[in-house]
Amino acid sequence: MGKVTGFMEFERLEEGYKPVGERLKNYKEFVIGLNDEQAKLQASRCMDCGTPFCNSGCPVNNVIPDFNDLVYQGDWHNAITVLHSTNNFPEFTGRICPAPCEAACTLNVNDDAVGIKSIEHAIIDRAWSEGWVTPQISKHKTGKKVAVVGSGPAGLAAAQQLARVGHDVTVFEKNDRVGGLLRYGIPDFKMEKTHIDRRVEQMQKEGVTFRTGVMVGDLPKDSKVTNWARETISPKQLQQDFDAVVLTGGAEQSRDLPVPGRELDGVHFAMEFLPQQNKVNAGDKLKSQLRADGKHVIVIGGGDTGSDCVGTSNRHGAASVTQFELMPQPPVEENRPMTWPYWPVKLRTSSSHEEGCEREFAISTKELIGDKGKVTGLKTVRVEWKDGKMVEVPGTEQTLKADLVLLAMGFVSPVGSVLESFGIEKDARGNAKASTDFSGGYATNVPKVFAAGDIRRGQSLVVWAIREGRQAARAVDEFLMGYSDLPR
Repeated sequence: MGKVTGFMEFERLEEGYKPVGERLKNYKEFVIGLNDEQAKLQASRCMDCGTPFCNSGCPVNNVIPDFNDLVYQGDWHNAITVLHSTNNFPEFTGRICPAPCEAACTLNVNDDAVGIKSIEHAIIDRAWSEGWVTPQISKHKTGKKVAVVGSGPAGLAAAQQLARVGHDVTVFEKNDRVGGLLRYGIPDFKMEKTHIDRRVEQMQKEGVTFRTGVMVGDLPKDSKVTNWARETISPKQLQQDFDAVVLTGGAEQSRDLPVPGRELDGVHFAMEFLPQQNKVNAGDKLKSQLRADGKHVIVIGGGDTGSDCVGTSNRHGAASVTQFELMPQPPVEENRPMTWPYWPVKLRTSSSHEEGCEREFAISTKELIGDKGKVTGLKTVRVEWKDGKMVEVPGTEQTLKADLVLLAMGFVSPVGSVLESFGIEKDARGNAKASTDFSGGYATNVPKVFAAGDIRRGQSLVVWAIREGRQAARAVDEFLMGYSDLPR
């Protein structure tokens, strides 16, 4: 423990933002991270409590009190060693994780939590700038070959862990660049893609092979999933060519809105809208990019994906942006004694909301209306919840103008055809059925085929994907070698 009285002497310090007017002009990151002295003071607030709930609140079980103390002591090199021992990609989580560790912080019971995420961000950025992040090349090769299908955070974590114990790993990605939803789901202003690129370079030096533009199996013809594959490969071929296969694709089937007018032009899934801007930012030329310039935009869905649509629309120069949420507005402050150390339900205002957005709660869309085949507005009604059921509030119907409607209501399941082509059993939600038991974990019903990340657990956080990728890597290593030294 660095400073015994630190939590009493210093207040929580948030990372800063560049001014709204400046950041809306581009798609660059705008968070101003803590400097060394600020990070030291923030780390000094960690109480190193007897039971560090932050460790269990973090899905990858980061050893948070230890790296906090090391930052306080100025030992940044050992801080990144501790951080990397549980998390392959802290530059991802330090930027886009919602930080359930902070909700679980003991200080959060009656004060502001330690800024764990900002400290993590500072550690990894310092490590990259100092050249401490280097390839960890296995000294011995096992002769075993592993295919990883999907290059999102789960796939990258699994591939890196498996390569570091000597397996020959090939990652297959259907899109034209590595990263999965990190690449084409997260806007660049939240995480620039150079962070993915330098990890890919590190992994290539560690022996990982990446094959992009390769679809494993076939997508349904009516699928709305983004797919820039140039070739396909059959599951049977993978099973013949590799000793193990790890499926780590995302939960990419978007939840739809079955109301009259859904077929109108100008009504799109968020994952039709967001990836296009990321491609343009990467230098690609698109013939007909979906844009919000001068339009009245309504985003249906109050979560992070909806917030990303808000931020992107504002950067396009939308005339107005409104975000709908079906549930009632949550409280500004949670009841901490009731919710701690669990993730609380409370009103969360993102940086995109602060850039300009009207937020409507407890509202439902009844119909999309249009003219000459193009959406011009939508009819809504206020709703309330009685006895666990949603009911409409009489007399609250209204019509709102909309030139672009973006559906961001979450994701229901992975691409079914991938699981079906392998013959993998599904759970009740349409995900790959595979347990996380310590022995034989992440194995599917198909011999030598494993599943981890969103394809197994459903739509979730980046940090959960990294956890599952790491754990699946251990399970695969144990399957191939009879034992494993990889951490779980």
